[in-house]
Formats: sequence, structure tokens, C-alpha cells
Amino acid sequence: MEIFLRQIRSALASLCELPEADIRVELPRDPKLGDFAFPCFALAKTLKQAPPAIAANLETRLAETLEDISATATGPYLNFRVERKLLARTVLEAVEAEGDSFGRSTVGNGKKIVIDMSSPNIAKPMSVGHLRSTVIGAAVQRLHAALGYETVSINHIGDWGSQFGKLIAALDRWGATVDLDNDPIPALVALYVRYHDEEESDPKLVQAARAAFQELESGVEGKVRSDWRKLTELSLAEFDKIYRRLGVTFDLVRGESFYEPHLDETVDRIKEAGITEISEGALIVSLEQIEKNMPPCLLRKNDGTTLYATRDLAALFHRWELYSFERALYVVGSDQRLHFRQLKAVLKRLDLDWEGRAEHIDFGMLRLPEGRMSTRKGRVVYLQDVLDRAVEEAAKVIAEKNPALAESGEIAEQVGIGAVVFNDLRRERIKDVEFDWAEVLSFEGETGPYVQYTHARLASILRKAEKAGEGDAEPDFGQLDEAAPILLRMGRYDRTLASAADHAEPSEVASYVLSLCREINSWYAAHRVIGQEPGITAARLKLVRASKSLIRNALGILGLSAPEEM
Repeated sequence: MEIFLRQIRSALASLCELPEADIRVELPRDPKLGDFAFPCFALAKTLKQAPPAIAANLETRLAETLEDISATATGPYLNFRVERKLLARTVLEAVEAEGDSFGRSTVGNGKKIVIDMSSPNIAKPMSVGHLRSTVIGAAVQRLHAALGYETVSINHIGDWGSQFGKLIAALDRWGATVDLDNDPIPALVALYVRYHDEEESDPKLVQAARAAFQELESGVEGKVRSDWRKLTELSLAEFDKIYRRLGVTFDLVRGESFYEPHLDETVDRIKEAGITEISEGALIVSLEQIEKNMPPCLLRKNDGTTLYATRDLAALFHRWELYSFERALYVVGSDQRLHFRQLKAVLKRLDLDWEGRAEHIDFGMLRLPEGRMSTRKGRVVYLQDVLDRAVEEAAKVIAEKNPALAESGEIAEQVGIGAVVFNDLRRERIKDVEFDWAEVLSFEGETGPYVQYTHARLASILRKAEKAGEGDAEPDFGQLDEAAPILLRMGRYDRTLASAADHAEPSEVASYVLSLCREINSWYAAHRVIGQEPGITAARLKLVRASKSLIRNALGILGLSAPEEM
């Protein structure tokens, strides 16, 4: 659609004697009014006329300037409509020529985007609560890659902190009662829960946990470090099984421990800036100068141990030195808003000019009907179980609707996983989500399986056309008048990708592809594709092929497979 926008802007700029950059063309509130709209309010002061009069005057003058694009004044707006045959040819030939690169751009060339995502904790299961950071972060990465940015995805593993002292103390005391090697995650959860059940009544257990963490932070090589490494390796192996199923990969997998050697220099850097102080024996940065009543950022506790904020600052400094990033995106739940406000407040107190490039991409929490998930209380739904059950449900549907389907097991995996991922990404990320089995596993309505089925249906039409030897004639693009809403939506795909990346909002792509599927299914229900006049069939097959290509493209951005059959 950019080719039409350029023509409109150029014509308006010439007639109004304004720079093209000042011409703001938007979408009409009612699609029936036109394909594009120009609000004339901005010209009223300069031209000393009422906006409706300006629109009427421009309508007359544009008739001599624009070819194949009509201009109609509607009150203070000037609405534009592209001639339908030209619209169809331009859009469909562009999709065909550009293929998977349609809608993508090179705007981000030479710029780096660092994305901190997923970030599960060692020794804890990946629950449905980890799904959001993982799939939102992966989609945000793909969006930026589609715009030409060099992306660096980092899985910042929680492998440090006082909880490891607790876990090692529990392992020392009750390790023989669990099967750590063969069933590591449930074993570690059992130890963690047992520790919290008994810590209040057992001061020696608490003392052992504190001593273990202090030894871990000291850097001394011994049993504590050896146990900690084993827990880390076992957990990472289990996490990888989940990531493979979700189709998620990382450029770097780094635990908080990676930044341990950088902690002293990080603290020294902040101290040298003269913004630290001692409070009750702890080293802090006061943040009230940045935001009234904001709690201070604690860098070191009175026993000398560091905190999550210290390690996050070390990681951020390290990433800036490595990448000089355009954006550093932290895909982390909204319950961590205070932490990231404090993090950015410290950057402001340090007067760093890149502070604004660090962004908290927060999202609503995913909750169980009975309340927030908690590993220490044993109230959690494992993500592995969710994916397994979703695939089982998909297999049942396939067995019922298409029992002869080849490779049904592989397609059930694609559809089941797709159902879970799309269910998350179709929502605005900031909204809280209550986990509901019936909703997650639904295969009707605004779901991933609906989009995947539309893709498979279009693939079936193309196979039938090929078998019948149809589609080689010269397309009669003038026969696609009623497909204009589909064509216009196709032409706006590039803007959808750009907007979704800018807002770090994958739901914009999910909404786009759902709308495209609804429109192409409605059109197909009213228009037979195969067996028509050769020119009509050829044009309609181009529309089907382009729709299939865009649906596959959008599904890929979201992290879903696009099955050819279902």
C-alpha cells in the first residue's frame, strides 16, 4: 500500500505547498468511505478556511493530479479510493514476488535489540506462569528480526540467590528421600516445599541455608558449588525439552551467576558516582530524587551478600558495553514493575544517556482459579503437562474429523502447541489471564487451530487446482472487486509488523491474522475458485495463494506452525 500512500502524499504536498513529512494520511473510521483519509484540520490555520471547504477544494484539484485513485470530500476529511483492478494487481503481485519477505523491512539494519526473556529459576518447574515471558519474548524477537534488526535473545536464568542456600541445605538433609537424577524437577520442588514447611520450627535448618549461600557467594570451590552446578545442569536439561516443543531458541543462556565477577566493579562504579549511602549497615541508592516515595535500591545487604538488583545492574552494564543496543527489552511480568522502575531510576541518577533504551515489557500475570501460583506452597500447573494435554486434545479432534490424515501425530503436536501459544498471544499482553483449561484447549473461535485450519484449507484449494491443471491463464484482476477488504488488509501487513514491534505487542499480529482469516473464509464461502472462466480462476487462485502466504508468515512471527493438511 506504500506505493499508493506515496502518490497521495506527493499530490497533497504539491497542492498544499507542504513537505510530504507533514502530510498525515490515516485510515477512515468507516471503510465504506474509502481506503485512506486525509484530515484537513491541520490546514485550516494556514489556508484560513474551514476544513470542509478545504476538502471540497482539494477534491476538485486532485482529480487532475491522481490517476486510478479517486478523492472524495466528506466533511472535513478527504477520502481516497484506489481503483480495484489496480489494487488487486499491485498487492497480489507484490506478495507473490516478495514471498516470505513481504511486509518486512530493513529499517533496523545496523541496530541491535537485546531481549531478556523466559528466565525460569533453577530447581523449579517451568509452570504455565513461564509461558507468557517465553512466547511473548520470542514473538517480539521475531518481529524485530523481520524489520532488519540484529536481535540478541537472552535467557537470564535464575541460578543465584538465597534460595539456593535453602535448597542446598534441604538437599543435605533430605536428598536421599528423592530421585534427583531420574526425576529432577519434582524432586527439587519436593525439597523446596519441605524446607519452607519446616524452616520456622528448625533454626538449625535456617542457619545451614544462610551458611550455604554465603559459601556460594564467597567463590570457594567445594561441595556447595558442586551441588549448585549439578542442580543447574539438571534443570537446564529439563527446560530445553520445553523450549524445543515451543520452537524457542536463545542466542545466550546466562544465569545470574555469570555476572558474579562483575558485581564488585558494578558496585564500585555506582559508589564512585557518589550516589550510594549506608542504611542500617546495607549499601543503598536513594531514589526519592527521581520519584517521590520510591523505595531505595539495595545493592548489598549488611552481611555483604548481593541482591537481584545488583546482578541486574551488572548484566545491563555488561550488555551495553557489548552491544550498544537500540533497545534492551525485559519481558518480565507486571509484578516486577517496581524493580524495573528502581533499575531505571539508578540509571537516571548515574546520568546515563542510554537510560531510555532500557524498557520493561511487562505483561499481566497468569493465575490459577484458586489464586496465584506458588512453588513453595506446591500450587502450580506444570507447563509440560499443559502442552501434553493440549496435544492429546488436538489428536482427538484430528481422529474424529480426519482419521486418515498422514503424520497425524506430528500435526497434533503442531496444533496442540499452537492452541496454547496463540491463546496467550492473542491477548493484549498487559491484561491478567486466569488459566482456564476449557479456554486454552478450545479449537473454535479466535484460536490458533482456526488460523491453522484456514491455512490448510487454502493449501487444499491450491492442490486441487494444480491437479486439475488450472490457474495458468492471465488473471482477470477486475473480478476481485469483492475481495477489496482482503487486499487492503494484506497491503497493511507491513504497518502491522512495524507497530507490533514498536509496541512490543504480538497481539497486534494475532488480531491481524484472525481478521484476515475471517475475511478470506467469508469470501471463499461466496466465491467458487476452481472451475470458473480461466481468467477468473487464475485471479482467485492468486488471492488464495497470497492469503495462504501471509497467514503462514504471521503464524511464523507468532511461533506457530502452518500445517498443509489438518
